Amino acid sequence: MFVVPSAEDPGRTLAQIDAADELGLDVVGVQDHPYQRRFLDTWTLLSYAAARTRRVTLLPDVANLPLRNPAVLAKAAASLDVLSPGRVELGLGAGAFWDGIAAMGGPRLDGPASVDALEEAIAVIRGMWSGQRAVRVEGRHHRLDGVHPGPAPTRPIGIWLGAYGPRMMRVVGRLADGWLPSVPRLPPGEVAPRQAAIDEAARAAGRDPGAIVRAANLTLEGDPGTWAGQALRAHRELGFDVLVLSAADAGDPLDVVRRIAQDVAPAVRAEAG
Repeated sequence: MFVVPSAEDPGRTLAQIDAADELGLDVVGVQDHPYQRRFLDTWTLLSYAAARTRRVTLLPDVANLPLRNPAVLAKAAASLDVLSPGRVELGLGAGAFWDGIAAMGGPRLDGPASVDALEEAIAVIRGMWSGQRAVRVEGRHHRLDGVHPGPAPTRPIGIWLGAYGPRMMRVVGRLADGWLPSVPRLPPGEVAPRQAAIDEAARAAGRDPGAIVRAANLTLEGDPGTWAGQALRAHRELGFDVLVLSAADAGDPLDVVRRIAQDVAPAVRAEAG
């Protein structure tokens, strides 16, 4: 389930996460736009939600890297993984809405620089999770200078990248554990070439393309009776094995969670085996 971290009705926001957990959904993804005044802070919400839930995996979808120091972000993710326990994945993005980022004191990066920063951040995050005595990472945007990392996560946390451009596809294939675009922001007809680019980059890096999680934020549209079919097409035709779902103009968000849990999830699980 994809959740908007609305601060205007925090009880309703938490109720969606609680319902996803109670009704047996697997993942709750929460978008991260710190400059949005109507939003709760995503990491605070995820931490609070982890204490209220029992089984659902929690995911920043995706963490806004320009406003989140990667070493601190890595420690936050590892800490939540230890406390939950084991119910965290890390969605990560290079940044967007640069006016908002700059207004909050963050850097205004162009496309190439933002990808450079993302690559450096992945090295920093993995270093912070490494369990080594001291870690150094040299980078233009992010660095570690002999830090003593910890705590270590309870198990390998996946880094899933919200990525679209050609260079970012190569970064997913070389360095990431998963790909997490939003559909239809990425038109369905453009998915297959990007899947192939990830596979090619993974093989060139000596990695198994099949080990990279293919996830998508999928906005369901129209009659709820068609939602299961939309989700199944995203799995069958587009190759996504994790679907983080929302619904456009669907009314009561709690009713959306129930419909997804009762109608959509069972159909996709049956298809995926």
